[in-house]
Amino acid sequence: MSGQAPAVPTGEKLYRVHWALGTDRMRAVCPCGAEQLFDDPVVLWDWLLAHPEGHHPAHSGGRGVPVPEGDIS
Repeated sequence: MSGQAPAVPTGEKLYRVHWALGTDRMRAVCPCGAEQLFDDPVVLWDWLLAHPEGHHPAHSGGRGVPVPEGDIS
């Protein structure tokens, strides 16, 4: 072991799923920059793989904004 952190993957088709600490929710981040919170991993992956349908990335900073469609509250 080298003691160095592993390289962070990058790419056009890199889908990210983050667990929202202290909750049962997951945040999906599409390569286009759109983000959304989900309770159900199946709905999350359906949303990610449906790109660009339902994806509305922010116009500044490359960060997405939550989209109400498909969000389970």
